[in-house]
Formats: sequence, C-alpha cells, structure tokens
Amino acid sequence: MCGIVGVVGSNQATPVILDALRRLEYRGYDSAGIATLEHGHVERRRAAGKLDHLASLLARLPLPGVTGIGHTRWATHGAPTENNAHPHGTERVSVVHNGIIENFEELRRELEAAGQVFSTDTDSETIAQLVDYHLQRGLSPREAAHECLKRLEGAYALAMIFAGHDGMVIGARHGAPLVVGFGDNEMFLGSDSLALAPLTRRIAYLDDGDWAVITAAGAAFFDMAGNPVERPVRLTALIAASVGKDGYRHYMEKELHEHPVVIGQTLQRLIDPATRRVVMPDLPFDLAAIPRAVITACGSAFYAGMIGRYWIEQYARLPVDIDVASEMRYRNPPLAHGGLGLLISQSGETADTLAALRGMRAAGQHIVSVLNVEQSTMARESDAVLGTVAGPEISVASTKAFTAQLSVLACLTIAFGRARGTIDADQEERMVTNLLDLPSKATEVFERHDEIRRMAAIVAEARDVLYLGRGAMFPVALEGALKLKEITYIHAEAYAAGEMKHGPISLIDSTVPVVATVPSGPLFEKTLSNLQEAKARGGRLLVFTDMAGAPRLREIAECVVAIPTVDEFVAPILQTIPVQILAYEVALIKGTDVDQPRNLAKSVTVE
Repeated sequence: MCGIVGVVGSNQATPVILDALRRLEYRGYDSAGIATLEHGHVERRRAAGKLDHLASLLARLPLPGVTGIGHTRWATHGAPTENNAHPHGTERVSVVHNGIIENFEELRRELEAAGQVFSTDTDSETIAQLVDYHLQRGLSPREAAHECLKRLEGAYALAMIFAGHDGMVIGARHGAPLVVGFGDNEMFLGSDSLALAPLTRRIAYLDDGDWAVITAAGAAFFDMAGNPVERPVRLTALIAASVGKDGYRHYMEKELHEHPVVIGQTLQRLIDPATRRVVMPDLPFDLAAIPRAVITACGSAFYAGMIGRYWIEQYARLPVDIDVASEMRYRNPPLAHGGLGLLISQSGETADTLAALRGMRAAGQHIVSVLNVEQSTMARESDAVLGTVAGPEISVASTKAFTAQLSVLACLTIAFGRARGTIDADQEERMVTNLLDLPSKATEVFERHDEIRRMAAIVAEARDVLYLGRGAMFPVALEGALKLKEITYIHAEAYAAGEMKHGPISLIDSTVPVVATVPSGPLFEKTLSNLQEAKARGGRLLVFTDMAGAPRLREIAECVVAIPTVDEFVAPILQTIPVQILAYEVALIKGTDVDQPRNLAKSVTVE
C-alpha cells in the first residue's frame, strides 16, 4: 500500500513528484525517495521517516531531471530505514514498488548465484536486480522489464526508469492499482488518480497483468504476453481543490465535518425525493430471488457491513452471513446457489476484499460492491457498484466513508424489503423520510462538541477503555474502539453490552472508562441494566445517547452526550459521528499524529 509517482516531460520532475507524493502519503510514511535521470545517469535521494525528511534532503541536495519516479513507503519486508527506502536499483535501472513479491527469496538466491549484489532487506530490490541482470545480457529496457514481469509472483504496481533512456518510464501492475495520466507533452504515473488530480483529469487504468511504456508523447499498453492492448482514457472527477484541508487542522477534522454533506450526496444518488422511494441502479439479477447474502469487508467497512446485516435481516428478512475478508478468502464457506456477495471498500483496491470477491465470483455468486472509487479494480470486477459519494478521504482513520457506506446499505435494505414484500409503500416512505432528515441532524451533532471534549479529557487519562452497545449499536461501539486505538494508541475493546457479564466485567474498575452508545429505542432498558452492572463495579460511565434517553442516563453516568433523537433505523448512522469525534479529541489531547498514525496506512493492497 505504498505510493508511486512517475513523471515524463519537459519540466523538472522532482517538484512535481514531491507534490504528488504528499497526496499519496496516506498510503505510507515510513520512508520516501525519488530517482531521476540526469544526463542519462540515474540519481536518487532517499530518507527514512515522513516526506518532510525527504523534502529537507532535496533542499540541500537538489535532484534535477525531467524524467523521474518517486515512492512513499509502508514497510513490509525490511525495517523502515533509508537503506530500505525506495527507489531501489543499480547504475542501470531504478524501481519503485507497491505490493509484495512472494517468490523474492527464490529469485534472490538465483540472482546472487549469478553475481548480482543486493544491498537491502526488501523484497522489492529483487525486481531491480532481475531487470539489471537482463540489461547486462543485452536486452533492451522493454525486453528486460517484460522478462522480469514473467517471473514475479505476488502483488505489485511498478515504475522503472533506465540509464541512457531519458524520457521513458515503464509501469506495470498485478493485483495493485496503477494509473496513467495524460498531459500536454508530459505523462504521469500514479498509484491512484488522487496523486494526479492537479496534473491532469485524463487517466487510463492498467488492467491486471498490464504493463506500459510511457513517453512524453503518450503511452503504449501491453498485456502479460507482450501483446499491444488498448485501455480507455477517462475523465476523473477529482480536482486539486478537493484534496486540501480547507483551513482545518487535520484532514480527519475536515472529513468529520463533511459527514452531513457526504450523507446527503450519497442519499441523493439513491433516493427520489419527490416520490420518497429508493432508486437502485440497474442490477443484472432480481433482488427478490436472492436466497442468501454474504457481506465481507475489512476494518471499519466490516463494521458498516455488520450494521447492514442487522438491517437487511430485520427489515428485509433475508438471511445474511458476514465475514472478515482476510478470513473468508481462506475459510472456503459453502455459498447458496444464486446468492449475493456484498463487498464494502473505500478504495476498491483492498487486497483481502478483492480476493474474497474473486472467490465468491468463482462460487457463482452475484457481486455487488459498495465503493468510494468507481473506477477501481473491485468496481470493474463487480456485477454492480453502489457508489458512496464521499470524495477523497485522506486521513488514514476512516470517518465520512463509514457513514456514506451506511447510507448506501440503508437504501439497499429498503430495496431488498420492497422486492421481498416485507416493506410496503408507507413504510418505505417513512424510512426514506428518516434518511433524508439525517444531514440536518448530523449538523446538529457538532453542537455537542464541547461536551465531547469534556468526555475526551476523561478518556485521555486512561490506559484501557471499554466500549459497549447492543444490536446495531454494537458495531458502532466497535468502530469507536477502533478509532481510539488507531489514532490515540490507547487500548480499547468493544463488546456487545449483554456479553460484558460473561468475562469483560472483570476488567472494570475506576481506572477503566466505559463508553456506551445507548440511543432510546427497544434495547434502551436492556443496555441501561448492563451499564448499572458496570457502575456497581466502579466503572466510569461515558454515554452517547439522544434527547429522549438522556434524562435516565444522567442519573448514573458521569458524562452524557445527547444528540438528536431519530428513528432506530437510522440511529447507527448518527451515533457513529460523536464516537468518531471523541477519538479525534482524545488524539488532540494526547498529541499524536492524527492523520498519519504509527504503523498504519490506507488502501491496504497487501495481505
């Protein structure tokens, strides 16, 4: 899940590459590097740590040249040191790589036996050494790159430059995305279209197994057999202005405040406000004929899927299984004939989710993906895509993408219920009305910011935090605990509130805050009883609820944040927002790096 940029043109490449890498730093920030061609020679600069370290190095030691490649790394093989930073290479070739080469040990042994000298601990250097081996035996850069690609096993997106070949970059992809950007007498490569947003809106995606030879005049695409292929040039909707902080301190803060707009934009795509009906895109199958659905995803998207499961089973009466994608791809579960595989991913490139998609496809399932990037690999391999209109999400910790995913799943639930006859026209109108009210209700949540800050001050002092919720609030609790872990490094666990007495209650004392999501509704009294159990053991109760539930909870809780009361159907969407804000406020108190927490990266394109 590293970031890759390549540039071929007539202007200095390094400033363009460095600027593009800043837009890709969410993909990795363990180290960074740039290589260019200067008078036919490969020159490079690398630095451990975040991109600012590389920028400082370049200020002292500039790197001229109009052809170059750059990389920002999330370490897999080898520690995040300057020596292990990309680009890797020799005097003849320089390579940047996103992914994992699974047969690198075998290749490295072969190459060392043939006299190639390695200098890093990475799997990626194997690519450069293999290309160099072929170059030394008289192959052209195109031939050497192609021969190398034939031997690689695993996932990769690659960019290469070659000594003596100014004005050319070779790119390749297998299992990890790579985009070609078309400019005026200049061309670009990027891990995704976000990197190229200020440079061009004209892009082409490499298909799996493609490689491309890029010059300032254009790009030639080839399949793995070396046959020329055509790839369509598309216009991306991204523009440079969409990826800034807009005056906020962090991307996460900006993206939190975008919840109302994102929910509204996503619902607008799937709801006809005049008729108060859900309008699904054309699906190549009948929703009413689906016997069973399987939801799979990773991280926050998995928690969104859990809420989707509650909804679809409760309102549409359709049996739903749910699996973490990294487990499902190896568990090989039996799947119902003609069933639905429902996959959720922000990037549409998540390696584990993509592998699960392909497994379900092979098992004969219909495939629908909920995605924020509708030109992604998962989109191209799905029967249908339900898009989340969230815009770029730069902060590593996902926020607005989560509520956008829930908005889509809520609409899909209604469509399923209508098709199966479990939701009539009157109920659909009520459910749709509740959804359409959410953007304004979400705006009101931010009026509770001061109360959330007071709660954050308590959480920031803790070493361990317990999150509780019942029903669809259990995944909301899981999302809250994940956010706290991700950006504050405080240990947090979430449990279904009724499970607390079956073990976790032993952890509770006055040093362990108990954060609960308890909106009014059918499960309010049951959850209230669980909180009484925690309070009896000395637990400090910090509760998110609504206006209707607040009076009862204030009798027992140390801190209560009451947001607007909404129907139980849409309550999980709204309750998610203050839980995420809490994690952000705790991170501010702790002084951690909010947008780029340690050890993490976004768009996880490795297993």
